[in-house]
Amino acid sequence: MADIIRKVTRAVAVLAVALGAGHLVQNMAKPDAPPRVAQTDAMPKPTAIQTVAATDFVPSPAPKAADKIPAPIILAAAGATDPMPAKPQPEVKIAPVAPAPPLVKATVPVAPVLADACAVTLDLMAEPNAMIGLKLLAPCRANERVVVKHAGLAVSAMTTATGALFTGIPAFETSAKIEVVFADGQAASSAIDVPEVAQLRRFGVQWQENDAFQVHAFENGAGYGDAGHVSGADPHRPVAGLPSRGGFLTLLGDSTAANPLLAEIYTFPSDPAFKADVVVESAVTEATCGRELLAETLNGIGGAVYVTDLTLAMPDCGAIGDYMVLKDLALDLNIAAAN
Repeated sequence: MADIIRKVTRAVAVLAVALGAGHLVQNMAKPDAPPRVAQTDAMPKPTAIQTVAATDFVPSPAPKAADKIPAPIILAAAGATDPMPAKPQPEVKIAPVAPAPPLVKATVPVAPVLADACAVTLDLMAEPNAMIGLKLLAPCRANERVVVKHAGLAVSAMTTATGALFTGIPAFETSAKIEVVFADGQAASSAIDVPEVAQLRRFGVQWQENDAFQVHAFENGAGYGDAGHVSGADPHRPVAGLPSRGGFLTLLGDSTAANPLLAEIYTFPSDPAFKADVVVESAVTEATCGRELLAETLNGIGGAVYVTDLTLAMPDCGAIGDYMVLKDLALDLNIAAAN
C-alpha cells in the first residue's frame, strides 16, 4: 500500500512541474506580454499535509436537476421569530339570498259575458227645422227592409251591407216616438223631444207602391215653375246652418224596397200671414188608370197630428197622361183648432 501512495504522489509532482514549464515557455514566446507572477508564489501554501488512503475517498454524487432549485427563503422582520404575516385581504360581503316568492294558487279565469253581437240599437238626434236624425245599427240585419213609423207616418227603408240605416224624418209631435220594424216583427224604438215643431205646420200624403201621389205648394201666389213653386222637382231644401225661408218638401221612403211605402211632407211656417196653396196630384199612368188609389193625408199643427184616409178613383186608361188634382186637403188653422 505504501508503494501505491508514493507512486501517486510522484505522478502528481511530475504533472505539476510539466504544467509549470509549459506555461513558462508560452509566456516567453510572447515578448509583449506583461510579466506574470509565478503561480506557486500566488497560490496559498499548504501548512499541513495529511495522507489519505485511496480507498477512503468517495466522490460526492452529481447533484440532480431537482436539487439545483434553491429552497424558498422566508424573510422575517427584525426581532420577529415568525415569518411576516400575509397581507390581510378585504372582507367580501355576501348578499343574503332573497326568499322564494310565495306560491300562488292558480285560478281558472271566468269567461266574460259577451255582448249580443246581433243587438239592434236606435239613436235619435234633434236637427234644425224640427227634423229628427235617425241612426239604426243592426249588425245581423244587412240589406233588410224596415218600416220607420212616427205619429201615423210609415215609410220603408233599407239597411246597408253592415246593417246600418242613417236617415231623417220630419217630426209631427213635440214628444216624438220613432219605431223601426223589421219584416219578421222585431222592432226597436226610441223617443226624443222636438219643441220646435210647435212653430211649424206640416202637411203630407203617404201611399203604397204604384199608388203614386205628389205634393205641390204654391207660396205667395206663385204658379207652376215659379220661384215659389215647391215640388219634388224643386223641394226647396233649407241650407244647413241657415234658417229656412218659406216652406220645403221632404221625400221619404225607399222605392227599391219590396212593397215600398212612400211619402211627401211639406213643412211651412205656422204664421197666418204666410200664404201657401197646397194641392195633391196623381198622374194617370198605365199603373194607375182605371182603378182606385188609396192613401193617407197627415196634417201637423202646433205639435198635434191628424191622419185622414184618402181614396181616389182614377179615370180609364184613355186618359193616360192627364193629372188628377186634389185641393183643400191641408187643414186650415181655424178648422184644426175646431177639431
